[in-house]
Amino acid sequence: MPSSAPRPAVALLPAALAGALFAAAMPAAAQSGAQPAGPDATTLDAVQVTAQRRVENIQDVPVSITAVGGEKLDVLGSGGGDVRFLSGRVPSLNIESSYGRAFPRFYIRGLGNTDFDLNASQPVSLVYDEVVQESPLLKGFPVFDLERVEVLRGPQGTLFGRNTPAGVVKFESVKPSQDAGGYLQAAAGSDGMFNFEGAYGGPLTERWSARASALYQRRDDSVDNAIDGPNDGFEGYDESAARVQFLYEGDAFEALFNLHKRHMNGTARLFRANIIAPGTNDLVSGFDRDVVSTDGVNFSDLDTWGGSARLRWDLGRVTLYSVTGYETAESLNRGDIDGGSEYTFDFDPSDGLDIGAPVFGARFPAESADGLPDHRQVTQEFRLESNEWGRFDWQAGLFWFDEDISIDSFNYDSVAPGNPQTGLAVQDQRNKAWAAFASGDFEITDRFTLRGGLRYTEDQKDFSASVEQAVPGGTPVSGPYLVETDVNDVSWDLSGVYALNDDVNVYARVAKGFRAPSIQGRLAFGGVSTADSEEAISYEAGIKADVWDRRARVGFNVFRYDVDDQQIIAVGGGANTATLLNADSTRGQGFELDLEAYLTDHLLVTLGSSYNDTEIDDPALAVPGCGGGCTVTDPETSPGSGLYLIDGNRLPQAPEWVHALTMRYGVPMGAGEFFVFTDWAYRSEVNFFLYESIEFTGKSMVEGGLRVGYNWNQGDHEVALFGRNITDTTRVVGAIDFNNLTGFLNEPRTWGMEYTARF
Repeated sequence: MPSSAPRPAVALLPAALAGALFAAAMPAAAQSGAQPAGPDATTLDAVQVTAQRRVENIQDVPVSITAVGGEKLDVLGSGGGDVRFLSGRVPSLNIESSYGRAFPRFYIRGLGNTDFDLNASQPVSLVYDEVVQESPLLKGFPVFDLERVEVLRGPQGTLFGRNTPAGVVKFESVKPSQDAGGYLQAAAGSDGMFNFEGAYGGPLTERWSARASALYQRRDDSVDNAIDGPNDGFEGYDESAARVQFLYEGDAFEALFNLHKRHMNGTARLFRANIIAPGTNDLVSGFDRDVVSTDGVNFSDLDTWGGSARLRWDLGRVTLYSVTGYETAESLNRGDIDGGSEYTFDFDPSDGLDIGAPVFGARFPAESADGLPDHRQVTQEFRLESNEWGRFDWQAGLFWFDEDISIDSFNYDSVAPGNPQTGLAVQDQRNKAWAAFASGDFEITDRFTLRGGLRYTEDQKDFSASVEQAVPGGTPVSGPYLVETDVNDVSWDLSGVYALNDDVNVYARVAKGFRAPSIQGRLAFGGVSTADSEEAISYEAGIKADVWDRRARVGFNVFRYDVDDQQIIAVGGGANTATLLNADSTRGQGFELDLEAYLTDHLLVTLGSSYNDTEIDDPALAVPGCGGGCTVTDPETSPGSGLYLIDGNRLPQAPEWVHALTMRYGVPMGAGEFFVFTDWAYRSEVNFFLYESIEFTGKSMVEGGLRVGYNWNQGDHEVALFGRNITDTTRVVGAIDFNNLTGFLNEPRTWGMEYTARF
């Protein structure tokens, strides 16, 4: 049962840890100054980031931020993982998907969106090479040939715009240069896995350079179908992507042009009927992840491509930037929602699904597909930045966003021969937004810098939805249903950084962000729903320090946020629909820790840890309970109503604890180095839906990876054996709230061998 009782121990824990860390960091910093490291000691290089739209040392940025790059990024992505491999590897970051590789959903500090609609917005913005990727289908572009990934936690509404109240994930590709070079990487492994990626770049003329990058990944089906259905197997994929860049470097002008494309086909997310034992959140006895029984068609096809032009003019006292982006996507994703092949056709809600029914059973079949036949996104930003104006520096600009999107939602009859189409609903939306922003920092003293910014945004949406073919028993042919939204908002942030000494900075930050209204047309069994704007205000304070003569780096912060009118989605349940809602208020608090250290000259350790305590605060908000088979623990509004109060519940897909550990040990051997790299990630249990139930609570999970290899010729060549999820942990990571206990799983264990050549 939810409780509103105070939790003083939880509230005091972040402050206590912050104090302990601060006390530990100060003596370490003082000691490092008195006892300098020897000339052969291994030290950490400074990490340069662009979290504030200019290049800075990560230790000077007053934002909770984690940067991932280099070998660590390569290791985490080995095995052919999509962008979800970052989930749990960064404090307060969770990524999940009910579409598989096509549609990742990001959560930072517990704030995210479980909505599976192709028109869904997310409070975590993804920015790839300075261009925002608004459509959820654009957010899964493969991770390859990257300089780094930056995860910015907390509202980023001043410099990155609307739809960033939770934070921003930034990807920065390796850029062309006048230095010729590149790499080739190939791997083969279990389940017919084959991965290839490579890049090469160099000068074209004294002013022009170029870089081309490519990726190809494939894996055979690893799950068999127990019946003679439309698909013999599942979980395989075939994916390719490419990027080409051209850089012009003039005396006072620079231009970077980028073209990129992705193609992916394979099976959609595999839903598995009745895999959760009733009354528990355990897998059913005798569960076999390598076999399913499903009569629905299953596939996922996705094509995206786009381009950008990033221009820079040095005008002396100021620099002018222009960033133009174009993105488009086309997709069709079809799956068996009920996850099974046998049906009781029992529509009596009083007895529920017979527990003795076949494992692959449901009350009735459900098979659907969502397609994106038309999509276009255009963005334009102009930004002026000061060039070393002494104690005061600033930047200001204008931003334009224009998106057209069309969505087709199909329904099919799995029982009838040939799985005929039995329903079609369509959605169209035009979204236009513009913003003006300004940000500045002022060095009040040599040790204290004050930063602040403002952003004004206007956002308009014109939405239309229609039912063109009615699902039997669902919404009749009707429409168009028209919705218009037009809002404006001011986002802001204010922060201060104080240098205790050359190695230790403390900071505090308060920021406000907002998310524009969302519209959804799930018309098969429902209607059009709208969620109003949400606004978030966040407070955080932290410390960033280089300690132990720069052999270690630590960042620690505590935070608290409040979200007014948070956009949430009531999915499935007894109402068998998806409805957008606004929760009156949501609160969150916690802490984050980033640590990187050379414990010896040969042993590098990184540790990321976070605690997130989230709570919905809306005494009157009720949502439909599960469609069948689960045990809801929330109070019902009235006996038999099927509506449950969710006040006091945690946010869905918001683990309280996330821990990530990596260790790399390398020793010289012959003409090269032998190394062992292991990584481990833990996340605590999560709720899958807004209501709380025993069955739909995902268990805590630990996953580990291992890489053993040898490199030579100063690291230009490397051969390694690797494994992902080496303990073969099996967990339900998401569910379909239909009428049976249907869920989907984490990635299985994979292993392989990889060769890398750098030149």
